[in-house]
Amino acid sequence: MRRYELTVIFPLEEDQHRAGREQLLSDLSANGVEIEKTDEIGDRDLAYEVKKRKRGKYVLLIIRADPVKIAVLDRIFKLNASLLKYLFVRVDEEQKTGAENG
Repeated sequence: MRRYELTVIFPLEEDQHRAGREQLLSDLSANGVEIEKTDEIGDRDLAYEVKKRKRGKYVLLIIRADPVKIAVLDRIFKLNASLLKYLFVRVDEEQKTGAENG
């Protein structure tokens, strides 16, 4: 399993944020993804309008998943109306350990 950073932007409305977050977590667990860390970044302005919204709630998750599952999750997240945007970034283990040592 590889380590990834998953950044997700939810709508500001509390009910949509809560529903989107619950759906996100259930999708991740249903696909065998391990969540190592969750960081609520908070409300931020978007660089451009997304689904007629100018602000969103940012959440950063550090996860471990198989690369095949990332492609599956990508298709699932595209259908989730409660997510404004999301981005998977692979964390290179060698660079991380190198940065910590020096």
